[in-house]
Parts: sequence; C-alpha cells; structure tokens
Amino acid sequence: MALRRMRTRTIALATAVVVLLGVAVVVGVKAWDAARRSDLQRAMALAPKDAQRYSWTDWAAVRAALGTSSDSKLLDAGYDADLTPASSLTTSVDLMHSAFGFTPATLSWELLTQSTSGATLLLRVADSVSFASIRTHLKAAGFTAPQGADGVWDGSAVDGTGGVPILSYVSLDEHRHLVVTSDTDSFLAQAVDKLGAGSVPQPIARVVDAVDEPLAAEIYDGDYTCGKLAMGNADPTDEAQGVQLISEAGKVNPVLGFAMAREPGPGGKAGDVRVALAFANHDQAVTNATTRAKLASGQAPGQGGTFPDRFTLGKVAASGAVVTMALRPKNDSPVLSDLSTGPLLFATC
Repeated sequence: MALRRMRTRTIALATAVVVLLGVAVVVGVKAWDAARRSDLQRAMALAPKDAQRYSWTDWAAVRAALGTSSDSKLLDAGYDADLTPASSLTTSVDLMHSAFGFTPATLSWELLTQSTSGATLLLRVADSVSFASIRTHLKAAGFTAPQGADGVWDGSAVDGTGGVPILSYVSLDEHRHLVVTSDTDSFLAQAVDKLGAGSVPQPIARVVDAVDEPLAAEIYDGDYTCGKLAMGNADPTDEAQGVQLISEAGKVNPVLGFAMAREPGPGGKAGDVRVALAFANHDQAVTNATTRAKLASGQAPGQGGTFPDRFTLGKVAASGAVVTMALRPKNDSPVLSDLSTGPLLFATC
C-alpha cells in the first residue's frame, strides 16, 4: 500500500513537472516571438481591428537616418528625403510642443489608423518622456482632464486643435508608453478599450511582414486599395489607358493587402522603396509578379509620365501569397509620397 502511494505521488509529481515545463515553453515562445517583432508589427497589433489604412513613421529611425534631432532640421530634411509623407504631425510641431511637451524629436514612432468608423493616432514616446509632464502640459494648454486616470482628455476647445482635429482628444497609456489621440471622443474611448485585442487581418499582416522595419510606410487593406489606389479612381482617359496596358501585360487578381515602404539602406540611411502586394494564394502571387513587373516598367497613367522616370525597378518576387517589388528612386524622386496616393497602375484590381 505504501509502495502504491509512493508510485501515485511520483506520477503526480512527474505530471506536474511536465505541465510546468509545457507552460514555461509556451511563455518562452511567446516572449521570444514578441522580442523578434519589429516596431511596426508591435504598433499594428495595437491598432483598431476595423482599420483600412495605416500610415507609419519610425521617428527614431528617421532621426538616425538624417543625423539630426532638431525639429526644424528634422522636418525639413525629412521632407526632402521623402521620409515624412505618412506623418500627421509635420505641421503641428508648435502645438505638440506646447500642449503635449513632446514632438517628433522625442517620439519613437507614429501610426495613424483610419476606418469608416473613425481614426486614431498612436504615438509611442521615448522612454525619457515623463507622463507626469505630459499631463501638466495638457492641463496648461486647456485640455479637460478625465474623471478617471484612464479616461479621455478633451481638447476640442483648445486653440490649435481645430486645425489638427486628430489631436483633439487624448488618452494616455503609461504602461505602454503610448499616447493615443483621435478627432472623436467616443471612438477614441472604444479604440483604447480594445487596444491590442484580436489580431491583424492576415493579408495586412503578410504585407507588414514583407516590409520588415521601414522608416515610413503606407499600408492599406484590399477594399481601400481597390477603391482609392487602383485605376478605377482615375479620370476616364487615364482609366482607359490603364485598361489597355493591363490587357497587354496579362492577368491581374484583386489585391487583398498593400504596403509601400521606405526601407533603411546602408548605415541606416534611407534606401529603396519596397512594395508588397498580398493575394489569395501563391499561384496568384506568381502570376501577378510577372504582370505587376510589366505594369511598373512602363507608362504611369494617373500619375503622369512613366515609372522608369521615377525609379529603377529591382527584384520582383513571389513568396507565399505575397509579391514584393524593389523600387530604387531616381534623382531623389519622392516615390513614397508620389505613388502612395491616387491611381496607381501596378496596384490596380
């Protein structure tokens, strides 16, 4: 009987050890996965799940690429280098300085999200920025403090926010070192309540993975790409030319996710622009790699002129359900700001 009880305790102990080891492995894998994610991937995981458009600026990387942290020099040089077209803050530095106590010079990154129901601006401030200081600045600027520590600060009546509506309402997440703003208090409260809940839709996640750690990027879901960026949004003459060019290039399939990103180059300087297009499967990606390469090598209806005037087309590849295209800007051409809005032939649906 004693021997049986001893065996039972031994089996129970062994089972407990196995369970604990399993839990440790799971926790370790999650920690490893979180550590290896890029800042863009971490930011996207915090975005509202109904977002259709995401505009990313990695301010820490931009400052390193330009070799300056002075606001005026940073914004001027960033504009010239085509590194700041995705930012919502380039005309708001004075307001940021007075009402928030920080500016792009002390931001880690910025992610603007837009959907049919609302918009949010996620701002990850540097570790050196004090949230007590942020609260002091908000109060001094005229923002109305929330009832609770996690509520929404109301700055709709503050001078200056009328010209920058996205900064009218503010929520502070000190744990994540995150400041979240919006032009609507109710949408902001809802977005903050669900911060980090759920997962990024797969087509979006795939194109985000494909652009890795960009300095700046525009990222769209399929509906936004096909509705705002494809040739159906061009004027009739350009659209007709686009139809003809597509007919000559070959088959195209609907784009389910789109990203255009300025990649870091050697020494952290600005490098090529990378485009990522997500499709339904690998076969479609293989087909569209050929088609999209042809479309990116000729006329640019809707943009004017030709694509070779703007960039040299590098490697075009299909990996899984994603096509990537390397664009090397010519003569400092602002490829990201020029091609990330408006009708774009090689992003057509």
